[in-house]
Amino acid sequence: MPDKDFEKASKRAGVLRREIEEHNQRYYQEAAPTISDQEFDKLLRELVDLEAAHPELKTPDSPTQRVGGKPLEEFAQITHRTPMQSLDNTYSEEEVGEFYRRMQKLLPGAEIPVVIEPKVDGVAVCLLYENGELQYAATRGDGTMGDDVTQNILTIRDVPRKLKGAHPPRLLEVRGEVYMTKEGFRKLNEERQEAGLPTFANPRNSAAGSLKQLDPAIVRKRPLGLVFHIFGAMEGADVETHSEALQLLKRCGLQIGEKIWKAKTGAEIIEAIRELDKVRHDFVYETDGAVVKVESFAQRERLGYTSKSPRWAMAYKYQPDRAETKLKSITIQVGRTGVLTPVAELEPVFVSGSTVARATLHNEEEVARKDIREGDTVIIEKAGEVIPAVVEVKKELRTGAEKEFKMPSKCPACGEPVFRDTEQVAVRCINASCPAQIKRRLEHFAHRGAMDIEGMGEAMVEAVVSHGFVRALDDLYDLTHDKLATIPRTGEKSIANLLAAIEASKERPLWRLLFGIGILHVGATASRALAAHFHTLDPLMAATVEDLERIPDIGEVVGASIHQYFQDRKNREMIERLRKAGLNLGEKDPRVEKKADTAISGTTWVITGTLSQPREEIAEAIRQAGGKVSGSVSKKTTYLLAGEEAGSKLEKAKELGMKVLGEQEFRAMIKGGQGS
Repeated sequence: MPDKDFEKASKRAGVLRREIEEHNQRYYQEAAPTISDQEFDKLLRELVDLEAAHPELKTPDSPTQRVGGKPLEEFAQITHRTPMQSLDNTYSEEEVGEFYRRMQKLLPGAEIPVVIEPKVDGVAVCLLYENGELQYAATRGDGTMGDDVTQNILTIRDVPRKLKGAHPPRLLEVRGEVYMTKEGFRKLNEERQEAGLPTFANPRNSAAGSLKQLDPAIVRKRPLGLVFHIFGAMEGADVETHSEALQLLKRCGLQIGEKIWKAKTGAEIIEAIRELDKVRHDFVYETDGAVVKVESFAQRERLGYTSKSPRWAMAYKYQPDRAETKLKSITIQVGRTGVLTPVAELEPVFVSGSTVARATLHNEEEVARKDIREGDTVIIEKAGEVIPAVVEVKKELRTGAEKEFKMPSKCPACGEPVFRDTEQVAVRCINASCPAQIKRRLEHFAHRGAMDIEGMGEAMVEAVVSHGFVRALDDLYDLTHDKLATIPRTGEKSIANLLAAIEASKERPLWRLLFGIGILHVGATASRALAAHFHTLDPLMAATVEDLERIPDIGEVVGASIHQYFQDRKNREMIERLRKAGLNLGEKDPRVEKKADTAISGTTWVITGTLSQPREEIAEAIRQAGGKVSGSVSKKTTYLLAGEEAGSKLEKAKELGMKVLGEQEFRAMIKGGQGS
C-alpha cells in the first residue's frame, strides 16, 4: 500500500518544481519576475525541506540542484572555466550562526576568519582575461554555460579592456555583478513610462534587461556599473586569502565593493551584518543583503561544495522595507507624451525614510495581472529604494466592496478618445492640445535640469495653462506682467522674478533646449551629445536618420525618434517661434566658443553629501568649466566634492588617497579662472 505522506510530498514537490521553473524563466530569462525574492526563496526552501525529508524525491534536474537560468537563444554560448554556483541564503540571523557552527564542526579546532561584503542586487557575470586582455564576458546562465555579452559589457565604464599593472595574472576568470544605479533606474523608468514602454520592477531587472539588448548602443546609454567580488580560475598569481584576491583585482583596475568587514565568531558576523545594514542605503547600487565568505582559500578547499553551492559561503538577505496601507482609489495621470498611467491613491504610510501617499501602477496590464482593486489593503515597497510600488494585495482582507479597475475610453483631462497601441502596453491621448499634456510638457521644459525657469513650478504651470495663457511651449515667452497679474495670489515680486527667469532661460545652452522640448527617448545625455556634434539646431533639424545613428549615445531608435520629431510641421513651427522669441539655438552655445583651460578642465568629479545647491546645478557648473561628473568613486576620479553627511563615497575616496574638497574650496576653484 503506498505511503500517503510520500504521495502527498511527491505531489507537492511536483507543483513546487513547476512553479519554481516558471519563476526562474521570468527572473533569469525575461528579467520580469512576478513575485518577490522572499516569496521565491520560500518556495525553494519548501522544496529543499521536502527533498531532505524524502531523499528519493531528489532528482538531478530539480531546481534545488542547479542554478535557475538557462542560456538565451539570441546570444552565442560560452562554457565557464569553473562552474558559477549560487549561494545558499537565509533571512534568519540564527541560521547565519548555524552556518558558522557547521563550518566549525567540519574544521574542528581551527580558527575560521570570514569576510562580510555587501550583496549587490545585480546580474552575475563572468569575465575572462588572458595576458591582461579581455577575451569574453558571459552571464551566469545555468551555472555551466552562459550568454556571450562581451560587447554589452564593454559599454560599461568600470570594465577595462586591458588589466592595469605591469604583471597581471596570466589567466584570470573573474566574477561580479552588473548593476544599475538607483538614480539611473528612476530616470530610466520615467523615460520608459513616458514612451509607453513597460517599466522595470527594480534596478536588478533593469540591469538584466539591458544586458539582453542585442544593440550595444542601447546598453551604452544605460547607467550600468560592475562590481567584482571573486575569481573562478586564475594562473600566474599567488594569493592565499579573499582579502589578498580583492587587492589583486583592485590593482588590475577592476572595481570592487565599497567596503568589507572581517569576523572570527558568529557574534561578530551578526554585528557586521547589522553595521552593513546601516550604511548600505548610501551606495549607488541597491544591496539586498550581506555575503559571508571564509577568508582562507585553503580552508575553502577543505570545506568543499555541494552540487549547487559552496559550503564556505552564505548570503544573508535583509527583510525588504515594506508597509501595509489602504488603496483608496485609482486615478489616471496623463504624461507629456499622452500616456495614461494608473496611480494608486493611498492612505499615507511611512516606508524607506519617507511618507508615501501615491504609487504608480504602471499600466492596465499590471493592474490586471496583480488584480489590484480600489479599496484593497496593499503592501507598498520602494523599488530600488526610489519609486513607491504596490507589490502585494491582501486579497484575504477583501470585503466585497472593492472595485475592479478599468482604463477609461476617453482622456480624463480633455475628454478625447484614447488610442491603444497594439505593439506596446500604452494607452495614449493623442490630442496635442490636451491640457494635461501641455502642463506636463511645460513642467519638464521649465525643470531645473532643462531650461531651469525658477518660479514655473507645478502651481504656476497649472495656473497659466488653466487661464489659457500657455497652449504650447513657445507661449511661455509671450507671458506679460498684465497676464500674470490676473492670477489670484500672485504678487508683484513673484511676477518680476518669474519674468526675469523666463528671460534668462533664453540664454541657456542648446543641449538644455533639446532636452526641454521633450523629444521621445532623448534625455540629458543624448541632448549633450547632439549639441556637441551639431553645435546649432539647424543642421540637427536637417540630419537624416543615418546621420543621427552615427553619433555616440544616439543609435537607431533614438535617431529615428529625433528625425520624426523634426519632420513634424507643428514642431518645426514651434521651433521658429522660439527662434523669434530670442532663444539660443546654438549660436551662443558656450560649446562653440574655444574656452581657456581652467583648473577643472579634464578632471572627473564625484559629488556626495548635502550642499548649498542641488547636485545637478553643481554638476552643470563642473561641466561648463570643462570637467566631467561621475556617480561613483573610482581610480579615474580626480576630486570628491563632499558636503555634510557624506557617506561611503567619502570613505572610499580616503582609501584611494583621493583629493577631497569642501564646498568653499570648490567655489574658489570654479572662480579661479585658468589653473595649473
